[in-house]
Amino acid sequence: MSICQLFNTDLPIIQAPMAGVQGCALAVAVSNAGGLGSLPCAMLSTAAIASEIQAIQAQTTRPFNVNFFCHTAPTPNAPKDHAWRALMSAYYSELSLDPTNAAPASARHPFNQEMADLVSQFRPPVVSFHFGLPAPDLLHQVRSCGAKIMSSATTVEEALWLEAQGVDAVIAQGLEAGGHRGMFLTQDLLSQVGTFALLPQIVKAVKTPVIAAGGIADAQGVRAALALGAAGVQVGTAYLLCPEANTSAVHRAALKTDAARVTALTNIYTGRPARGIVNRLMKELGPIHAAAPDFPLASGASAPLRAKAESLGVADFTPLWAGQNVSGCREISAGELTSALASQV
Repeated sequence: MSICQLFNTDLPIIQAPMAGVQGCALAVAVSNAGGLGSLPCAMLSTAAIASEIQAIQAQTTRPFNVNFFCHTAPTPNAPKDHAWRALMSAYYSELSLDPTNAAPASARHPFNQEMADLVSQFRPPVVSFHFGLPAPDLLHQVRSCGAKIMSSATTVEEALWLEAQGVDAVIAQGLEAGGHRGMFLTQDLLSQVGTFALLPQIVKAVKTPVIAAGGIADAQGVRAALALGAAGVQVGTAYLLCPEANTSAVHRAALKTDAARVTALTNIYTGRPARGIVNRLMKELGPIHAAAPDFPLASGASAPLRAKAESLGVADFTPLWAGQNVSGCREISAGELTSALASQV
């Protein structure tokens, strides 16, 4: 079944939810163009989620997706946090910052009862999850609202697990994808493979519709994914330069440089592997660091460095989330990009 049938869209294109670089404007533009726009909710308060959903519903009658994280909230570890902040003390000195005034970790909330109640209130057509699925009672509440449910799988085993829980679609997230890995049954990065290796394996293993994600940035890539059995395609990085995105100035500038062709998985910004453009902090600490606090607690140490550096126009301490293929990033409207992605379907 095509996602056009499943989600009642005109085009088999899903805009990937990208927390921190977008709000409702991008989702509205994609949905109005015939794709499935997505709203990332993991970094929003419940009041903000409600406001954003209301804004979407006021600007489009087309289907849209709301996305939530399903990680386990970490237990604070003061010694580990102190050691992590101490590791960055030289950078604080360089930027004339007081390390004792380091910011708290940026909030990334796992799906909870308040969020489930918002879904019940606003009844979005599609709800997606990252890092697995919520508790069975919360998942039942979402399903009872009539929402179609999808979640990310980075291995065949994760896809089979999601299918067993009754999801309506599985997102096959290849290693090329920007942002956080959706892995949840294992944290072994050696288990992660590319999109066009993962996609046919998952298509063969499950009966549930499969959505391809990771490294797909143009119409040819969309066509290739569909030819390998995908029911649709999820695209994120290509939308980062669209005017409807909230991508920061330093992030936009980085995407336009040759450096954007070199990305790596890193845990130093949040505590969980995520793909971004390699910058100074990733080079000097190493992209994966064993001392990083658990997700999302690692983010507090670099936040003041990021803020100060960005005020100077420098991206040394900014998580520049991007996939391995930035060739599709274009400064055109999200609606125009969505149409272009589907032009060879």
